[in-house]
Amino acid sequence: MASLHAALHTALHLALVSALLAGAEAYVARAPAAFVAGPRSALSHSVAPSLARAVPSKPAVFMGLGEMETAPAPAETCIEDEAIEECTLASWPAGELKVPMSLVRTGKLGLCMFAWFFLNVMYNITNKKCQNAFPMPWTMTVVSLFVGIPYVLLLWASGLRKAPKLNKGWWKTLLPIGAAHALGHAGAVIALGAGAVSFAQTVKAAEPVFTCVLSYLVLGTVFKWPVYASLLPIVGGVSLASLKELSFTWKALWGAVTSNVAFASRAVLSKATMDEPVGENMGAANLYGILTIIAFLLSLPFALYYEGAQFSAAWAKSTAVVGAPWLIRQMTLDGFYYYAYNEVAFITLNQVAPVTHSIANTFKRVAIILATVLVFGNKLTTLGAIGSGIAVAGTLMYSLAKQRFK
Repeated sequence: MASLHAALHTALHLALVSALLAGAEAYVARAPAAFVAGPRSALSHSVAPSLARAVPSKPAVFMGLGEMETAPAPAETCIEDEAIEECTLASWPAGELKVPMSLVRTGKLGLCMFAWFFLNVMYNITNKKCQNAFPMPWTMTVVSLFVGIPYVLLLWASGLRKAPKLNKGWWKTLLPIGAAHALGHAGAVIALGAGAVSFAQTVKAAEPVFTCVLSYLVLGTVFKWPVYASLLPIVGGVSLASLKELSFTWKALWGAVTSNVAFASRAVLSKATMDEPVGENMGAANLYGILTIIAFLLSLPFALYYEGAQFSAAWAKSTAVVGAPWLIRQMTLDGFYYYAYNEVAFITLNQVAPVTHSIANTFKRVAIILATVLVFGNKLTTLGAIGSGIAVAGTLMYSLAKQRFK
């Protein structure tokens, strides 16, 4: 995760600086010689004299994908350093363009947050559209997992991201976690297809309840009473939303509950078994890539068992209505959004404090509920809306209480 964070920073800097550099250099090059004194440099840094020092070279990187080729960092780029108070984007004989580094950092974090929210919302919308046209949840589960695999394999094969080197017996640790990941994703997809996205998201807000129970049963962890007290509004809110949910189905409810149990199990198993890395280069992004491959391989037999026999008939029926190109494109996008929002989440959450993470995660769930209600026109009853609000607020209270009363 740390390499992704640093790489994204460098890539964003290089993209912005390259554009400004080209324009500024062209401007300086066109200026009469009499107006240009000294070197024609388009970029510089403002550093307090007492803090000025040599900056060591850093390897060139490519958009969150790890090291490419070691080369000295260009002197023009804005270096992330406490010593640098301002970032000079462009300079010319008549002046220069500066912005505070704090503003640059805030802008990058805002961009990451937006991308995380946007990709997550788009995944939920695209998945629901696909299942409305092609109601085969196990197939959708397998496809959405598969799409990310060629991407991560390409990164490893090309060296853009260091490939993991797993220790002997790695499967004993990762296989149960991958199985929980597969079941959690399948349950969520089934819930999205069987009912309204807003209802599925409301029920999924109850995941902390299962995390607390499993943490006690498996790890023997006992939290302080404010943490358990924060679970009450979650349970009450989900119950209230379920009572008056117009699109309520037991399939959607049990799918979401299964997803909660599985993802809570994944978290508890990770904590119980992964005290030490299971190999080299096993950062968060590579760990997620390995778990995605495991989840795909474990989900495929279930998809073949439950939906293999009727796949051809269902495909023909769906494509006769929406067309094969549309369905293939939407299913591919669904997989892309799913993998991409998890990748961006690693980058984003690595930059913020746990409390900020909790608040952002709460607003993300609210954004998904509101966006899908607008897109699909699902009606929320007053009681259902109140229940959803209470459940989501309870999730935030749980996260804050857990941080406060460790």
